[in-house]
Amino acid sequence: MNVERPLPREVKVIDSASLFRLEERAEVLCLSQRLDPTWVRANVAPDGTHYLWPALWHTLSHRPDVPDQVRWELLIALRTGDRVVSWLDVTPDDFVPLPKVTSREEGMQVRQLLDQASSVREWLLGEGQRSGRL
Repeated sequence: MNVERPLPREVKVIDSASLFRLEERAEVLCLSQRLDPTWVRANVAPDGTHYLWPALWHTLSHRPDVPDQVRWELLIALRTGDRVVSWLDVTPDDFVPLPKVTSREEGMQVRQLLDQASSVREWLLGEGQRSGRL
C-alpha cells in the first residue's frame, strides 16, 4: 500500500461490458480483489450502471511484474434489481480511460448507495436462504 501516492479524486461510472472486462483483467493478472467473472456474467444486469469509488493504492511487492493498482469499492447493479458492493483492483492503464460521474450530486448518491448496499457475500447468503440451498 502506498500512502504517499494520492488516490484518484473521481468516481467512475461503467457499463456491464466494462465491468466484465475489468473483472477478467483482474483475474488474468491474479489481482487480490476481484470477483469470479463467471459469477459476474451470470448475475450482473446486462444493461446496468455500476460505479467505482477509489479506496487505496495496492502494490504486490512480491510480484514486481504487476503494476500498482487502485483498490476500488465496486457498486454492482444485479439482474434481480438489487445493488451489491464488492472490491475490485484496477491498474491505472485500465481505470484512467473510464468515464467519471458528471456531478458532485451523483457522486454523493453513489456514496450513499455504497454505504447502504449489502456485500456480495451477504447477498449470496440471502439468495441461498430464499432458494433453500443453505
